[in-house]
Amino acid sequence: MLDEKEEEIEQQRDANDGSDDINIDYDNINDERDITIKEQKRKSCHITMSNNNNTFRKQLKTGLIKLMMILILLSCIHSTFALSSSTTNNNKMGRRNAISSLLIKTASMSSIALLGGINSPQIALSIEPSSLTSSPPSSKIASRLNADMLTIPPPSRVNELNGVDNLYYPSWMEGEWKATQTLRKATTPLGLKYVGGPAGSVDIASASMREQLLQVNVPVSFRLKWVKTKFGVAEDRLFNSRQRLDGFAGRTVVSSVEYNNVGGSNRVSILALGGGENDPLQTTTVRFKGPAAQKTFVISHGEDKDFATTADTTATITATTTKDRVWSGYELLRNIFALTNTNTAPPVTTDTELIWKFEKIDETNVKGQLRIASYLNAQSDSLYFDARYRAVSFSDYDIKLERISL
Repeated sequence: MLDEKEEEIEQQRDANDGSDDINIDYDNINDERDITIKEQKRKSCHITMSNNNNTFRKQLKTGLIKLMMILILLSCIHSTFALSSSTTNNNKMGRRNAISSLLIKTASMSSIALLGGINSPQIALSIEPSSLTSSPPSSKIASRLNADMLTIPPPSRVNELNGVDNLYYPSWMEGEWKATQTLRKATTPLGLKYVGGPAGSVDIASASMREQLLQVNVPVSFRLKWVKTKFGVAEDRLFNSRQRLDGFAGRTVVSSVEYNNVGGSNRVSILALGGGENDPLQTTTVRFKGPAAQKTFVISHGEDKDFATTADTTATITATTTKDRVWSGYELLRNIFALTNTNTAPPVTTDTELIWKFEKIDETNVKGQLRIASYLNAQSDSLYFDARYRAVSFSDYDIKLERISL
């Protein structure tokens, strides 16, 4: 268009024989030239944006492909761990398997060990990993008392809206009892290569073994209590935690014990559903006379509904009576122990499974078994992944209960 305008100007100049009175519309020429430049810029910008969009689409597609590959890889890794933890005859079981410090003799003994009040009860009896085979899976909780290998139970599926979740015992457990608890044996199913706790200290492991051997066949006495609630017979955790800790320490080490409200077990829900002000909750905090405290959560729990029979059951006892006489259950506890002074040491976390079996002998006598299975924790143990969710120590106890009162 500009070329045509310039040609028209030249024709006007020829017609006027070089006269200066030439009517040239320069404003129109400049306007048209500006419009042309703007049009070229618009096209250039459009092309640039189109190229940027194409580049973004390519980058997004590449990112999605990478994300899918990562998810597939994580899925494969998860499947590998699951397969490794469930394999019963694992030829690599002896590779860098570890065992954490058994910081407890009862549900909460990790705190006592770190307080220095008593000798830390570690794993005692050495068993070569190559000599062990895993027990076949069973639906009976009682079978876990004698299994050579255990994996950590999954978290319980608790309805948070319920608020009254707990482990409930048979009705004949209600009341206060004199308990005598005796360590029968201690074993290390993954071997003794790493028995020094989170730091993996061999010196600590050796000393702990010697101390644990001294505890075998030594009875420890204290009192235990189970209380009746609207929802079932539950362990009085305030009373029992203090009794166990003081009993194994051989002196008073507990300053106070209190319940804590959590979603699955809290006072508001219990009262709203008709429960009592003193009904046991799941979560507790123990404060010691020294500068330390421990909080205990119930991660998982369960019970055998059909009550397995025992070897000494006589032929005169009917199946129905046997179900009423024998009970098995378990709890997986997470204990968080921390100093309460100005010390900046990080908290210590332990995961411990308590497996119970009680048999009613008569109205005033109950005999039982307790297995304490210790598992490594990702927050505290550097060998957590080597253990692959398997128990690293067992402490097996015999229990005798004599009724004091209802």
